[in-house]
Amino acid sequence: MIKDIQQEILRIKKEKNITILAHSYQAEEIQEIADHTGDSFRLSQLAADDPNSTLIMCGVHFMAETCKLLSPDKKVILAKEGCGCPMAEQLSADELRDLKEMYPGYTVVAYINTTAELKTECDVCVTSSSAVDICRKIENDKLLFIPDCNLGAFVAKQLPEKEIKLIQGGCPIHAAVREKDVLAEKALHPDALVLVHPECIPAVTAHADYVGSTSGIVNFAVKSDAKEFIIGTEISIAEHLQYACPDKEFYPLSKHLICPNMKRTTLMDVYKALSGGGLEIEMSPEVMKKARVCIDRMLELG
Repeated sequence: MIKDIQQEILRIKKEKNITILAHSYQAEEIQEIADHTGDSFRLSQLAADDPNSTLIMCGVHFMAETCKLLSPDKKVILAKEGCGCPMAEQLSADELRDLKEMYPGYTVVAYINTTAELKTECDVCVTSSSAVDICRKIENDKLLFIPDCNLGAFVAKQLPEKEIKLIQGGCPIHAAVREKDVLAEKALHPDALVLVHPECIPAVTAHADYVGSTSGIVNFAVKSDAKEFIIGTEISIAEHLQYACPDKEFYPLSKHLICPNMKRTTLMDVYKALSGGGLEIEMSPEVMKKARVCIDRMLELG
C-alpha cells in the first residue's frame, strides 16, 4: 500500500511540476518521494534554485515561511496544516522589541528557527551550522541571541571575546535530554561515538565527540571509520542513518527525542497536498521585505 501511494505521488508531482521538500526529521517513506531533503534553510535555498513554481514543504510552519521568503514568486504549501514549532513561536515580536529596549546597542541574532514576524525585528539570522562563524564575523561584540539559549551558550563558549546575552528558550525536545541519559547510553555502548545537536543543554554536549547541526551529524557519521554512534538529535536521524549505513550501528540518545510536530505529517498528507490540501503560505509584502533583511545579512556574512 505504501509503495502504491508513493508511486502515485511521484506520478502526480511530475505531471504537475511540483517539487517536494522534506526536512531530515520526516519519516523515511516521505524522504523517499522528496526531491530535496535536509536541514530547513538548505531546503529553502534548494527550492529557490528549483525550476518548479510550486513547492510542498514537509516540515513545520517556520520552514515553509523561510521557503516563501527565499522564493516569493513561488507557491509554497505546508503539507500538513497546524505543524508549528514551540521554539519558533515562543517569542513574539512585541516581546523582542521589549528585549531590544533592555539591551540597547546589541546586535539581535536570530536562530533561523523563528517565525517570519520575529525575523522582522532581527539584525541577522544564523543556522546551527553557521552560528559560530557568523557571530564571529559580526563587528559588534554585544549580541542578543534568540531564542535558543542552548545554541547560544554553545556559540558563547566558542567566542569568549563576545558579550552574548541569552534568553530562556529553545527546543523543548532537545532540551529535555539530561546528562544521565548520555551516561546511561554510553554505559550501554562504550565504543560508540556521541554525536549531539547544539540545541541540547551544555551538560549533554559536554560528553559529545561531535556537536553540530543535523546535516553535520549525518555527514560525520557517514564519513567516520567508527562503527557505532549515539545520536543526540531527533530520533528519525538514527533511523535514516541505519538505512544509509547498514554496516554501522546507531542508537538514539533518548527515546524522548521525538518531535510531535514533525511526526504529524504523513504520506497521505503529502498526497493530498498535491491536489489542493495543506496550507498555502501567505505573508504581507511588508513582512516579507523586513524578514528578508536578517536572512540577507546572514548570506552576506556566510
